[in-house]
Amino acid sequence: MKNFRVFFLALLLIASPLLQVARCQSDSEAGVGETADEASDLGIVGEEVQDFGDETFSPAPGVETVCIFPKNSARIVTAGEETELIVGMKNDAESSMNVIAIQASVHLPFDHKLLVQNLTAQAFKNASVPTSAQATFPYIFAVSKFLQPGTFDLVGSIIYEIDQQPYQSTFYNGTIEVVEAGVFLSVESVFLITLGIALLILLGLWIHGQVKQFSKKTKKAPKVEVGTTTRDVSTDEWLQGTSYTQSASIKSRKKK
Repeated sequence: MKNFRVFFLALLLIASPLLQVARCQSDSEAGVGETADEASDLGIVGEEVQDFGDETFSPAPGVETVCIFPKNSARIVTAGEETELIVGMKNDAESSMNVIAIQASVHLPFDHKLLVQNLTAQAFKNASVPTSAQATFPYIFAVSKFLQPGTFDLVGSIIYEIDQQPYQSTFYNGTIEVVEAGVFLSVESVFLITLGIALLILLGLWIHGQVKQFSKKTKKAPKVEVGTTTRDVSTDEWLQGTSYTQSASIKSRKKK
């Protein structure tokens, strides 16, 4: 019996670390579940955005925003299909801020007053960013499938509150390239590619002409053969009065 008690105590000592590991795992799983629940609470609400009318707000001091297009550095947007961008915020204000929504619109590039399309706003709940903290928020939008392919300007802003005071910061104000579904190249891209090929052909022809002209100049002039002719040496002026002309005249008289 004594041996059984010793064996039971040894078994408990051996099993205690395993019990602690199992407890830690269960606690960590519970923590992950709570974090996932909190993350789901920070989810996208949809179009339930607080109505501020047409009023615009100024950005809060100490708040910075950035924007990236994941895996889409060319900022190509397919008409009628969803496109995702990520908005990053840094809160250096004195108080925490509550992110309300993200909204965006499409404009003509040469005049922002000409509105092309108001994109769907995206609301958030429980999206609080403490002071001296950073956070990222996704924004998924889709331009109209009837929008003509081309270059447009996208203006995106994020609305938030600090101490129950609304603010608004523009996170992107730049161009996007709208293309048709199933078309990898836009009309402008095809035109630029065709223009580039034509310029390369013209440049090649010009270089070929210059090389041909230069080769002609460097060719040597053809040699001209001069035949031998018989002429009367006595008629040369520079031999007049010399002994050679006198002997020649005597010989001609003797022949007569």
